[in-house]
Amino acid sequence: MKFLFDRGNKEKINFNLKKSDYIIIIIFFLMVLGFLLYAFYSPNYYKHKSPYRFKVTKDETVEQIIDSLYVHGIIPNRLNMKIAYYLTGGNRVIKPGAYYLPNGLNYFGLVNAFLNIPHYRELFAAIPDGIWQNKLAGFLHRKLELDSAKIAELSTDSSFIAKLGIKAASLEGYLLPEGYYFFADSTPQEVLKRLKHEQDRVFNDSVKAQMAKLKMNREQILILASIIDAESNDVKEFKRISGVYHNRLRIKMPLQADPTIQYMVRDERNGGLMRSDFAIDSPFNTYKHPGLPPAPINNPGRAAILAAVFPEKHNFLYFVADGTGSHLFARTLAEHERNVVKYRRWLQSRKP
Repeated sequence: MKFLFDRGNKEKINFNLKKSDYIIIIIFFLMVLGFLLYAFYSPNYYKHKSPYRFKVTKDETVEQIIDSLYVHGIIPNRLNMKIAYYLTGGNRVIKPGAYYLPNGLNYFGLVNAFLNIPHYRELFAAIPDGIWQNKLAGFLHRKLELDSAKIAELSTDSSFIAKLGIKAASLEGYLLPEGYYFFADSTPQEVLKRLKHEQDRVFNDSVKAQMAKLKMNREQILILASIIDAESNDVKEFKRISGVYHNRLRIKMPLQADPTIQYMVRDERNGGLMRSDFAIDSPFNTYKHPGLPPAPINNPGRAAILAAVFPEKHNFLYFVADGTGSHLFARTLAEHERNVVKYRRWLQSRKP
């Protein structure tokens, strides 16, 4: 067959194709088609247990998601996945959540899994600073629909605690309260592990260097931080309160921290303290026993931990509430007693 191309009147180009040429062209296009079918429609097998639980986090880009699929061995080729995505759903957003990916999906099947198959949504939980461990179980049940009994069980499970790298009898004190997004199908183990991991990040090199100067280990810092967190709702005075306790520890003066007494009776009542509570013989009674109590009394927040590590330098040894949510600080017992009188007068003024 002859093909004739006319470029004006200047020249004519003739293409004479033989039957064998047609065969070669057809074979070439069949090969290209076969390659494309193989590349995009062949199953992608991974080595993990099927279905694989793949997480897409908030604000994660498509490129980051594809990179993560490659790193986790779900796909062997990033480019093929990108092409399949932009051909199939380039104008659609992959929502954050947990996706369960069956083994053997091709690239287009994976795109469909992300865009059209239901996934587990994210839930938000703003865990309050200084939360008691026995309250945390109920809180996580309400916010994340987790089994509170399982949370309580894991909190004292020596095997689970050891796997987290903690040398303690309880998780209390080692979990960082903050605002978190969790997938709705998260397990109690996953949630507790993340709370511990986030606290690990607080103890960076500068924090560890300061701890070395104070000659205090992580457990001691967390014990002190838990007391600081329970003493005040005013984060701005955390470091000043920390300075008071560091001063008392230095001169071997009892901490006399009311929150440690509240910790002792927390399973009995949530209200105020009674005079008889201060007579309880317990290592957590910081009125009877000098030094730090044996374990954290709650889960301290980031600000309290940093306050314990970086205390304000001053000569205060005493403090008492001022009735406004903050405290009055004193260097001497006489000055402190005058502040106590002020506080009692304020209490009297509040009575009907």
